[in-house]
Amino acid sequence: MDPNTDDLCHSRVIHQERIELARQTALSPLEYEKLANLFKVMGDPTRLRILFALSGEEMCVCDLAAYLDISESAVSHQLRNLRQHFLVTNRRQGPILYYRLNDDHINQLIRIGLDHSRE
Repeated sequence: MDPNTDDLCHSRVIHQERIELARQTALSPLEYEKLANLFKVMGDPTRLRILFALSGEEMCVCDLAAYLDISESAVSHQLRNLRQHFLVTNRRQGPILYYRLNDDHINQLIRIGLDHSRE
């Protein structure tokens, strides 16, 4: 076998029922784009570290900066991006903004991704 063609079909048999099932369960182009954007945002190591830190409990920018050993400005920039994509939310307590994961789905995505990467 040629290693350059190992992943190609070597037969012209079409499994129409499988094609139809794939069509029936397919997402809309917009849903694929939104899902790809979600994974793209989560694909940045700094943003992923922030999300992982927030999976425990809420934190403020200065605590995240100290934990990540990067500037508060860099953390704020990443948090803005995460907030724009609805991955984190915040609450103000006096002069301090505390950030947390927007919902448990984000935590589940992180845990599933971690489990998969450790296999």
